[in-house]
Amino acid sequence: MPEVKVRKTLVQVETIFHEGGPAPETPARRAAAMAVIENPYAGQYVENILPFMKDLEPLAAEMARMCIDALGGDADIVEGYGKGAVTGVNGEIEHGALWHVPGGYAMRDSIRKSLAIVPSTKKVGAAGTRIDIPVTHTNASYVRTHYDAIEVGIPDAPRPNEILLVLVMTTGGRIHARVGGLTRDAIKGEDGLR
Repeated sequence: MPEVKVRKTLVQVETIFHEGGPAPETPARRAAAMAVIENPYAGQYVENILPFMKDLEPLAAEMARMCIDALGGDADIVEGYGKGAVTGVNGEIEHGALWHVPGGYAMRDSIRKSLAIVPSTKKVGAAGTRIDIPVTHTNASYVRTHYDAIEVGIPDAPRPNEILLVLVMTTGGRIHARVGGLTRDAIKGEDGLR
């Protein structure tokens, strides 16, 4: 199996005090952990790429911890999450899809009980490509207050033979959410949906 070669990591933290309306009692926080790795499959077609998912697990666990630490170190305050990848132009979108399993399970394993699927996105792009990482509630995908996205990117990544991997976590929903629907206090927590 290929060794995971990390060129750099970056943690982005956003604290939202208000969105033009009344300030919440506690500001919302959103963290993104990013890692730029060498793409072992760049420039070639490899049929069996599945083993690399297992290799990504330690990095995914480290990145989940980076998000939690950036939010203050308490995993119990995490309410939203998402993941994504940008594959450099010598790779293919399927190489970014290798992040689905290790990235998602690393976050789910590092926070309190979570039932909801971890939303994801991926694309192929040049260095500096930005990507919107979708965010939903960790325990119920239909909680509208937590439908969100976090835009991330690194100016010099991914280079053609690299992949930019991203995990995001939030401490709550949108500051002034008021479009109705299921709220976090009404979650049943049975199936990851409601």
